[in-house]
Amino acid sequence: MPSAFRPPAPAAQALVRWPEAFGTRFALFVDTEEEFDWTAPFRRDGHGTTAVAALPQAHRRFAEREIGVFYLVDYPVAANPAAAAVLREVLADGRSEIGAQLHPWVTPPFDEQLSTFNSFAGNLPEPLEGAKLDQLGQAIKDAVGQAPRIYRAGRYGLGPHSLKLLYARGYRIDASMRPAFSYAGEGGPDYRAIGNHAFRTGPDDALLELPFTTVFTGWARAAGSRLHAPLQRLPKAAGAASRLGLLNRVALTPEGVPVDEVREAIRTAVGEGIRLLNFSFHSPSLMPGHTPYVRDAGDLRRFWTWWEGVFDLLDRLGVRPASLDEILAAAS
Repeated sequence: MPSAFRPPAPAAQALVRWPEAFGTRFALFVDTEEEFDWTAPFRRDGHGTTAVAALPQAHRRFAEREIGVFYLVDYPVAANPAAAAVLREVLADGRSEIGAQLHPWVTPPFDEQLSTFNSFAGNLPEPLEGAKLDQLGQAIKDAVGQAPRIYRAGRYGLGPHSLKLLYARGYRIDASMRPAFSYAGEGGPDYRAIGNHAFRTGPDDALLELPFTTVFTGWARAAGSRLHAPLQRLPKAAGAASRLGLLNRVALTPEGVPVDEVREAIRTAVGEGIRLLNFSFHSPSLMPGHTPYVRDAGDLRRFWTWWEGVFDLLDRLGVRPASLDEILAAAS
């Protein structure tokens, strides 16, 4: 099945030149979504939003470190009154932001067949993708009183029309691109040409793209983008390369990535001059039993220990959190 979208590497003039005063910063994205069975086929029902109740306590932990969080909210969460009340609560800190995340399989109108291919919103016909964006945007505005300015496609599923549709609806930032990852085997996008630096994209370069930071570490990291894909095609080769210290692909997330690997990736990214590091995780991981990454109370303790280790390193390196307004002002 062919990939729907293979964005090219951005031109040099599209890359953001951050002012010196901006320093090196980081942003924290939370895919704020319904709970569902990660191993089951896509469904329009059978999900819950109970894990949203864990957001305020988690938010307080981040706020203690003066971190504004970007909560990328999908339709089931935005449309639930109890969840909407929680979103308004966390938004009140003045640094956090409510953005949008489109899960097409649970976002009306339901005019497409349920399938893996259609789980990538960018694969939908342009009018249907736009209609789902409209429903999601209105649900978020009804929930928190303001339209979202930042977007992530669920499953990172941008398509050839997505950026144009976002621009037409007033979005300022897209955070859907995942460097070094390809979903082409499922009919989704291929982001292997995308790097970690922020860049301008979309109509008239009016959108700011903030890629989900993914760093190659190891002795062969300079050739990471060329070597990793062939290694993945060989049974156990990528794992062996990682264990031998040759090459490791590390996303900045607590979900399935050991803290020591992420700390090495942070040092590598800062050393290579990446000025904005983008972290991410799924909100259901805040409550045990809803994701493969946090199955019990012990996993949840390790989740928070992971963050403490990461934040301590960022503090030592002088990497400070950035709000959405600070990012937009610096990028302009």
